Amino acid sequence: MLNYLWAGMIVIGVVFAAFTGKMPDITNAALDSSKEAVTLCITMLGVMSFWVGLMEIAKRAGIMESAARRMRPLIRFLFPSLPKGHPAEEHITANIIANVLGLGWAATPAGLRAMDELGRLEEDRRRGRLPGPVREKGVASNEMCTFLIVNISSLQLIPVNIIAYRSQYGSVNPAAIVGAGIIATSVSTLAGIIYCKMRDRGRRV
Repeated sequence: MLNYLWAGMIVIGVVFAAFTGKMPDITNAALDSSKEAVTLCITMLGVMSFWVGLMEIAKRAGIMESAARRMRPLIRFLFPSLPKGHPAEEHITANIIANVLGLGWAATPAGLRAMDELGRLEEDRRRGRLPGPVREKGVASNEMCTFLIVNISSLQLIPVNIIAYRSQYGSVNPAAIVGAGIIATSVSTLAGIIYCKMRDRGRRV
């Protein structure tokens, strides 16, 4: 759907420029935007390489495992049906930590691995290897839905990506967005958790 939307906007823009005699502006904008996109990618590559490297160091040093243990009460609250010590816990923890630091790109691999483990958990339940509610094949489990919503709402204390964007585009104070980001993402995450708990309770009633 988004492909059609963007394609339609581009076609409308080109047609409008052709009828209003602004085709040179379209050409200049395309060239300038291409240059700007490459520059932005280089900037973000450095930022993300730094933070992803720190995350990998933390994982190899055992910090992520320690964080997973400390966050276990939160994980148990969010995912009460998740078996203790399940491999998905570590990936969910890594995803949450990356999101808290504002590293959406770094959170994606951990999120994909967490979803993969949750899918295996659901398959084990269907085969009777583990207890718990069983969904039809192809239907997301409660854990999957909760994790997706928590990941999308994405509580952020340090929005690294946005700070990098603002710095790239010449903001006088790139970190000024931190306070507003914390408030907005706290509200969205709280609303997401409340919604998940309400829906989860409704399914069990």
